[in-house]
Amino acid sequence: MVKKIDFNKLFLSDKGWLQSRFHFSFAEYYNPENINYGALRVMNDDIVQPHEGFGAHPHRDMEIFSYVLDGELTHADSMGNTETLKRGDMQYMSAGTGIWHSEMNEGDKSVRFIQTWIIPDKKGLTPRYGSARFDKEQRRNKWLQIIGKDAAVSLHQAVSVYVSELENKNELKFAVNSDKLGYIKVLEGSVEINGISLRHGDAAMIENEQVIIKANGDAHIMAIEAARL
Repeated sequence: MVKKIDFNKLFLSDKGWLQSRFHFSFAEYYNPENINYGALRVMNDDIVQPHEGFGAHPHRDMEIFSYVLDGELTHADSMGNTETLKRGDMQYMSAGTGIWHSEMNEGDKSVRFIQTWIIPDKKGLTPRYGSARFDKEQRRNKWLQIIGKDAAVSLHQAVSVYVSELENKNELKFAVNSDKLGYIKVLEGSVEINGISLRHGDAAMIENEQVIIKANGDAHIMAIEAARL
């Protein structure tokens, strides 16, 4: 099963300094039929204007990661971590028993990043933070696993995350077994998934199927394989 999610039909939150598209219920958007997709709880496509951002705020009992597409994102938290991430970088945070953090755009151009929350496999974990940096060649026309059991970063949940920058007409396969749920997000450009056209920002839910993803022009994609709950 492949179900297309139209980016333009996602809830748009526009606060001036922040424009977000919510793939699932979040903040002022609530839809009881769109709370989560297995362990995938939140996916927000965020654009933050220069010298703006999310001030210090708390989280707990959630696995959170962000993948930067454009601009610079500066993270700071109550554990003393501070760093700035750029295109292709990823940072993650296991909120566990509780942590405060901020995500700011201290640059002179807007920053776009994908913020994703994963429901952990247990509550009350010890908070932790980490990041990873990748270059384009690592994901050029192939899957780069950025999160998972066999990746540099793992979360407290059975979840794997892959990214790829596909050049025109190149293809990748993505298989989802019956015990998992797949979610593919088109970060940039456009692709076809088993003949279904997806453009910038669109997504697709994948269940019990192997799909072929073909780039129509250059494209940047993210694929998540998450546990069913």
